[in-house]
Amino acid sequence: MTTATQTPFSKHATVNDSRRHSRFGPRVRRLHSRIGQAHHQAEGMGFSQTLLEGQASPRQLAALLRALAPAYDLLDELAPAAAAGLGATNLPWSDLARSTALVHDLGLLANVPATPDSPVAAAWCEHLKGLAGQAPHRLLAHAYVRYGGDLSGGRQLAPQADAILAGLGLPALSFWSFSRPSIDLKEALHKGIERLLLSAREEEELMDEAQAAFAATRALLAELESLA
Repeated sequence: MTTATQTPFSKHATVNDSRRHSRFGPRVRRLHSRIGQAHHQAEGMGFSQTLLEGQASPRQLAALLRALAPAYDLLDELAPAAAAGLGATNLPWSDLARSTALVHDLGLLANVPATPDSPVAAAWCEHLKGLAGQAPHRLLAHAYVRYGGDLSGGRQLAPQADAILAGLGLPALSFWSFSRPSIDLKEALHKGIERLLLSAREEEELMDEAQAAFAATRALLAELESLA
């Protein structure tokens, strides 16, 4: 019988992805079980489909990166201390960090027409700031969802985004390009999440916050779809 944990986390998952899933630790397996439905919903949204089909506009792509940049500034700065304070001291944060790549990519897109400020991104950033001081384990749920998504879904998104920009004579993005193999970084991220020293209550809050992180993602995708 197929169980919730056996259901592919993504419709783009490969056989190798499924095999690796079977080797996840109990906390990561539980995380995937809790956020699997939200992940599929995000994949099915209009902007996600448009980008995967290579049909998103450069303006939408620029809006995505402009909205993500402030949140990644916060995650790159705050997540390492949050994890270390909870017993996970050796995650590869310098390899996972995306802020430098986003600065580079936004420079490439500087001439793409301006896009409205994102209310979703602004609210998300304020939420992250609050979590850093009050509930660092919840902050790490957002780090896991974002960095883990970049390492996984980025494999499908990067070629399509680069093809869109190539039509403008622009070089490829750096955002979804990592200095180490994504498989190695995902494994290190998973191990770090497993090492967090959490109470039963904090464990449950980690799961809840991961779902909240996907809710923010879906709200951002809806904003981007409106720019079509």
